Amino acid sequence: MIPVLKTGLVPAASGSAYFELEAPASLTPKKLIPSTSSLKLTCSVHGPKPLTRTASFSPNLQLSAHVKFAPFATRQRRGYIRDAAERDLSVHLENALKGAIIPDRWPKTAIDVIVMVLEGEEDSWLGNGTVSKGGFENAGMMNVLAGCLTVASAALADARIDCLDLLAGGAAAIVSEPDGTRMKLLDPCPTDHEELNAICVVGYLPARDEVTELWVKGDLATKTDDSGLGLETLVDGAINTARGVQSVLREAVKESAERWAQNIASTPATLSSKSSANAAHDVEMKI
Repeated sequence: MIPVLKTGLVPAASGSAYFELEAPASLTPKKLIPSTSSLKLTCSVHGPKPLTRTASFSPNLQLSAHVKFAPFATRQRRGYIRDAAERDLSVHLENALKGAIIPDRWPKTAIDVIVMVLEGEEDSWLGNGTVSKGGFENAGMMNVLAGCLTVASAALADARIDCLDLLAGGAAAIVSEPDGTRMKLLDPCPTDHEELNAICVVGYLPARDEVTELWVKGDLATKTDDSGLGLETLVDGAINTARGVQSVLREAVKESAERWAQNIASTPATLSSKSSANAAHDVEMKI
């Protein structure tokens, strides 16, 4: 997968970001209906803004996160009303972001983090007709959550919201091969595998070595089994994936900071030129 992360794409928002994760063209077979789907997300941050007059005083920043799939995001057209999957993603994203921001820097204020899924990975290919992956569904939603964590962190940095660290999302899965063996995969694509035993998503703060979000699905032993696969191994794999995404996230935030510094540097020059232009049009009054 080739990640692409850009910031500052929505001028009306306080901060915004675009994240794309797509398989290389050399690995994608040329078909009328491709067997793999990419991941394309946009995130916009609105705020900090004051709370309403009727709201009680809060010494901390009030954060709310919303995840919405576009009607054309998946091969099966989705409705305009939020469903249970979107509400679950919103709750997980909000909990992860609350563990990354510094809320006491912005008392009695609120921010809205809105993630729009333009294209999301699905559980299965349209041609094989199977949806269940090893006994559980919505495996593709786990990869969507990992992307939401990354793009939301970039948008918060673009909005200049104080955070403990850059939050990176990572996913790992344990799949069964046709010969019956199991293996661990980093950043898996559910459409490429017939059976998934377990999948894990983490929200990771690399500088602090902390996990703010952990979501595991599937049938998995708590302790490592004879094959060396267990819950700890799966979580470690997801953390390694998040560390790999961290480099892309760091470069995007660096570009955002450079763009912000250029805007600040050009602001005094613009104000001085306007003041000099106004002074040139002043007329001296003599009595």
